[in-house]
Amino acid sequence: MLQIIGIIVVFGMVFGGFILSGGQMEPIIASAPLEFMMIMGAAVGALLIGNKGKTTLGVGGGLLKMMAGPKWKKQDYADLLALLFTLTKTMKMKGVIALETHIENPNDSSIFSKYPRILKDHFATDFICDTLRMMTMNLEDPHQVEDAMEKQLEKHHHEALDPAHALQTMADALPALGIVAAVLGIVKTMGAITSPPEYLGRMIGSALVGTFLGVFLAYGLVGPFGARLQQVIDEEAQFYKIIQAVLVAHLHGNAAQISVELGRGVVPSPSQPSFAELEEALSNIEAV
Repeated sequence: MLQIIGIIVVFGMVFGGFILSGGQMEPIIASAPLEFMMIMGAAVGALLIGNKGKTTLGVGGGLLKMMAGPKWKKQDYADLLALLFTLTKTMKMKGVIALETHIENPNDSSIFSKYPRILKDHFATDFICDTLRMMTMNLEDPHQVEDAMEKQLEKHHHEALDPAHALQTMADALPALGIVAAVLGIVKTMGAITSPPEYLGRMIGSALVGTFLGVFLAYGLVGPFGARLQQVIDEEAQFYKIIQAVLVAHLHGNAAQISVELGRGVVPSPSQPSFAELEEALSNIEAV
């Protein structure tokens, strides 16, 4: 919602100020469609040239994600902490063998099935299960496990940011593509140099619309889109950092309650459950 308001403000302030200063929208409206086709068409073509197919498709999904915001809500963070509490407590009380059936087939697990939104996220589920598998293989050095988890997180985050980087690259290119469109307009004008001054003025104005659109789209829309998408992806990445924090704390020998409390500290502030809220959520967990 905030992004929609922002778009309205950008258009309102730019074009509203132009009209109030005595500008006429007719030349812009007349020239904008073809100028937009040249500039954005070239930008999309460059996007296709410079990125793999998955990244290009991710740009479209990224725009929807940018509007919707992070997919993880406050309840999801509480559910993740409850899930990790159950897993680490079970490991403490019954040993890693008791978790084998759950981590080998999480879709049929009585623990994971209580949290369908987390189970639906393949990376979160695989990240938890793969780490627990490492523990079942007697890889219990907290520093080795933490390093292995950090590498997985870094790779996943780098790949998730590809659409945001592609949008930023597009934003960087748009002003130059606007100049390309303007130069073509000047070339067209020079071909009609013998025309009356008022006709030449309209042609030059039309060419300058290309420069305007390139800069306007870059800094008023596409650049902010890319920046917001990166913010959303960065916040979503904290969800996986919680998994790392809790499981590493468990390997350091902390009780399940302490491990989960350390994970709670990693939750983004707007979604962070209070100590009392987490206590209540954990107390409502049924025994496995």
